[in-house]
Amino acid sequence: MKIIIRNIKAGIADTEADALAAAEKRLKRARISYEKLYLSKKSVDARKKNDIHWVCSVTAELPSGAGIPDINKLSGIDAVPLREEKISPVFGKNALTAPPVIVGFGPCGMFAALMLAENGYAPIVIERGGNIANRRAAVAAFYESGELDPSCNVQFGAGGAGTFSDGKLVTRINDPKCSYVLDRFVEFGAPEDIRVNAKPHIGTDLLTGIVDNIAERIEALGGRIYYNTTFEKVNTDISGRAVSVSTDRGDIACGALVLALGHSARDTYKYLISSSFDIQPKAFSVGVRIEHLQSELNYAMYGDSADLLPPAEYTLSRRNGERGVYSFCMCPGGEVVAAASETGGVVTNGMSRRARNGRNANAAIAVSVLASDCANDPMKAIGFQRELEKKAFAAAGSNYRAPVQTVGDFMSGRRGSEPTKVLPSYMGGGKTTLCDLNGILPQFVTDMLKLGIADFGKQISGFDAPYAILTGVETRTSAPLRILRNEEYTASGHDNIYPCGEGAGYAGGITSAAVDGISCALKIMEKYKKIK
Repeated sequence: MKIIIRNIKAGIADTEADALAAAEKRLKRARISYEKLYLSKKSVDARKKNDIHWVCSVTAELPSGAGIPDINKLSGIDAVPLREEKISPVFGKNALTAPPVIVGFGPCGMFAALMLAENGYAPIVIERGGNIANRRAAVAAFYESGELDPSCNVQFGAGGAGTFSDGKLVTRINDPKCSYVLDRFVEFGAPEDIRVNAKPHIGTDLLTGIVDNIAERIEALGGRIYYNTTFEKVNTDISGRAVSVSTDRGDIACGALVLALGHSARDTYKYLISSSFDIQPKAFSVGVRIEHLQSELNYAMYGDSADLLPPAEYTLSRRNGERGVYSFCMCPGGEVVAAASETGGVVTNGMSRRARNGRNANAAIAVSVLASDCANDPMKAIGFQRELEKKAFAAAGSNYRAPVQTVGDFMSGRRGSEPTKVLPSYMGGGKTTLCDLNGILPQFVTDMLKLGIADFGKQISGFDAPYAILTGVETRTSAPLRILRNEEYTASGHDNIYPCGEGAGYAGGITSAAVDGISCALKIMEKYKKIK
């Protein structure tokens, strides 16, 4: 039995031992015995500059056989029982006619494959992009020559789009499997602190090695990963059950099919929409990347305590009627990356390494696009994204340079001011073109961006500084559609096809996508026997 003692205040110079001592005092006051204490969560509270501190949670392991303490005792020390979920697969009785096939090796497909492989199901993964080494080479070549590989890039390949990000593991879902995901990442090489930090991150430089380690484990257990292999279609029997998938390298028999698509699998979306899958549009967001000096952001948020704390990060939002504008994928000490996956389009994303020691901070500032803005048509939503990417490409010179504009020019409707204090980091810096983002993005987007930037400047001093930099365009914040599924995770009319993860519209980041992949794998195991 474990309980969590919450809201323990610790000074920014205090140690873990100080937090544990504070928890121990509370337990003694409530006369609750324990066998072990350990720090389970910590975050910075910087709401008051004269009282910046850590807020910690401590887990207490109670003696074996001890029951749940009286609720009044727990509430008196701000403690709650720890809800833990052990993943215990239940194995079904139906025979698989062939191994499960997983389309996509992002966080969802990766964790689904790992769970299946570790339980004797020998999954086959097909991934249109390359392995980590291939991806690194393809991205480096793109940055150097401007020649994009549409199949292997920042979006496609081992680990999915999250591989070239910050490795952020923050999630809003409240699922006990989140802790399991963090534990597995640590097992495969992530730092221990991701279990404790309220906003855990791994860093791109470490995440690539972790993805390699997970892939090796899957293959060592009998799973197979076919890189540089593009899904083309699913072949079904008369009842709608998948019997094989067609790829650009031939057909592969499958006993169950997991569609762990990334949010950029537009050709697959087109195929599924034209087939018998039940798909509905959903809201998504578009916008720009904003860059500030990390040192100025640190001081604005932490004041004189800045040197004692990790690089500052923020989460900001503002609503105006049915629309919202918000920060997304904030990367302290990071860089803006070129995330195009189609020729003739410019897409931005953000990335940080583990140390987060780059000169700039960046984040997407995104505006919600409603399904009704695209006539409730998923293909028109994809077309909306694609049109913005093409306009950005053309405006910046049709060579994958990105359009940039200072915040001062964007807010006032001017153009042409050269970057000064904050220099663009896109593609390593320098491969940008001064443009008017007001002429690239729709007016409802630019109006909301201006409203948000002005409002965020009131919350964080200097956020709306005229020398801050905007880089366009950010269009791949999430999938613009959802592939409908039932409680068994199977698609309508297809009782062995499992749409899951971010690309299917059921997740919004590395952790939630991984959790969805695990849940999907558990459903498959619950239905089918192991592969002999």
